[in-house]
Amino acid sequence: MQPPHPDHAPPTAADHARADVLLDLDAVSITHDGATRATPSSVSATVRRGEVVLLLGASGSGKSTLALALNGLIPQALPARLDGRVLVSGIDTATRSVPQLSRSVSMVFQDPDAQIVTATVLDEVCFGPENLGLPVETVLSRAESALRAVGLWDRREENPDRLSGGGRQRLAIACALALDAPLMVLDEPTANLDPVGITEVYRALREVVADGRHAVVLVEHNLDEVVDLVTRVIVLGTNGSVLHDGPVRDVLAGRAEELLTEGVWLPVSTLAALRLRAAGAAIDPLPLTVGELTAALDRLDELPELPRPAPPSTPPSAADRPGPDDRPGPDDRPLLRVTGLTVRRRVRRRERTLLHDVSLDVHRGDVLAIVGTNGAGKSTLLRAMAGVAPPPPGTVQIGGDDVARLDPRRLARDIGFVFQNPEHQFIRATVADELAHGPLLRGVAEEEVARRVDAMLERFDLTALRDRHPFLLSGGQKRRLSVGTALISSPPILALDEPSFGQDRARAAELMAILDELNAEGTTIVLVSHDLQLVADHASHVAVLQEGRVVAQGRTDEILASTVLDEAGLRRPPLARAFSPLRHHEQWRSLSRLGQLP
Repeated sequence: MQPPHPDHAPPTAADHARADVLLDLDAVSITHDGATRATPSSVSATVRRGEVVLLLGASGSGKSTLALALNGLIPQALPARLDGRVLVSGIDTATRSVPQLSRSVSMVFQDPDAQIVTATVLDEVCFGPENLGLPVETVLSRAESALRAVGLWDRREENPDRLSGGGRQRLAIACALALDAPLMVLDEPTANLDPVGITEVYRALREVVADGRHAVVLVEHNLDEVVDLVTRVIVLGTNGSVLHDGPVRDVLAGRAEELLTEGVWLPVSTLAALRLRAAGAAIDPLPLTVGELTAALDRLDELPELPRPAPPSTPPSAADRPGPDDRPGPDDRPLLRVTGLTVRRRVRRRERTLLHDVSLDVHRGDVLAIVGTNGAGKSTLLRAMAGVAPPPPGTVQIGGDDVARLDPRRLARDIGFVFQNPEHQFIRATVADELAHGPLLRGVAEEEVARRVDAMLERFDLTALRDRHPFLLSGGQKRRLSVGTALISSPPILALDEPSFGQDRARAAELMAILDELNAEGTTIVLVSHDLQLVADHASHVAVLQEGRVVAQGRTDEILASTVLDEAGLRRPPLARAFSPLRHHEQWRSLSRLGQLP
């Protein structure tokens, strides 16, 4: 019997191993046009079928840039030079068009609006499979399965523009699911999602990799909800090179202190444990999840003594701006008042009510967080309060003046607004010009504008990027610029929609510290956030929206201690969930903020 011809030899273990590799990065460096260094830099790694790889790194390290190279957008469509090779299912991404590569890799962008092109939710999900030439039955079957996986099947006939930011994010994820490509790349897919949406997305991703045919590469900051899904972590250093690559527990727990120094996000439970360990608590190993933190604390006979509450502050003088705990009495007029606000929008010839008779007061010195599920009306309310979307006359007042009747320049002087998507507010060609635009319009002298711009560039670590086009910044840099444009005119009120979106841990902490400092100086802050740990740590008051109605409002501690968040489809922040079920250490059960720890 003749031996088998070499071309027909049975596959070896090495052949199987190569077939399992869906992504092979060989010394990949990417340099944007006008940049002086590559980020990422010399990245080599492989991703195999069945893996869920978390890509971490400080803002500007090149995470999103690397993600854009995995489906060929860099170097084929974006102005950047790629050195090294990116192989997806053995295909060099520099040699195939992006549409051709879509059979092998699907992509969910950081900004979902960048990939939505059709007029209905169903058409959007069908668009990709249709362009692959698949049979109609297959296209519709995939679309229905993907939309059900992200909770949007019942809204399939709606225009995507009518979805909330979180709804459009889920739609973008459904589009990627429908392509059924072996490799799925997602850039911060849950940044604008409520807890229900996050659960739906991660359940869908678990199903994607469960069959062993697919792999996921994930850029994500919301680590508390994703650590159970991730199998491996790659960390990019501030210079763009690979700092660590290994199993999730080895990297996140084993290198936690180093990652903290690098400014990389860690699970809140890990951050709390590090703080308690520094105070003398024998917590080893470090926990990664809420449940692990609860168990670790219950195993300890003693915990460090809790800090004593700060003594009451001295009553402010008449010239001082009162803070949230010492503001004027109930007869004094709020700085920002919403009264009977109803907002309606026409959708496909039918009128839909987005806000129902909303009333709330914001006093000088408050930090009010507006929370709720996707579609609850949070951004709609914030835009109406800031006059970005003019409210009905008489429903919103700033200092007693009707927002609907204020001149736009006067309104911009009274309240600074930061959009959920930073790109929605950029109109100039350089970072410096973007910062200067508002003050120049208001007639500030050029010398003073230049001084303010330099100060803001330094404050947000954007000095080296002053001549860069805002659209070419990283996601975190865009967010810092958008906040800087709101701060530069020193308005008495700041309104921010998801202020921590796109930020690494260090930058988010710096931004919130700046907001805390401004608030201490008297600036009133209203923010929308899905990050309830951020809300717990920084907000003085919370308003909870549900289906366009305010179902609760009050001091943050009171709201977090009640059941209203659960009833509104939300989840209490990670620390509240970790401390409340403690069997021992009763005095710790009411804690919810990192600042309350030793």
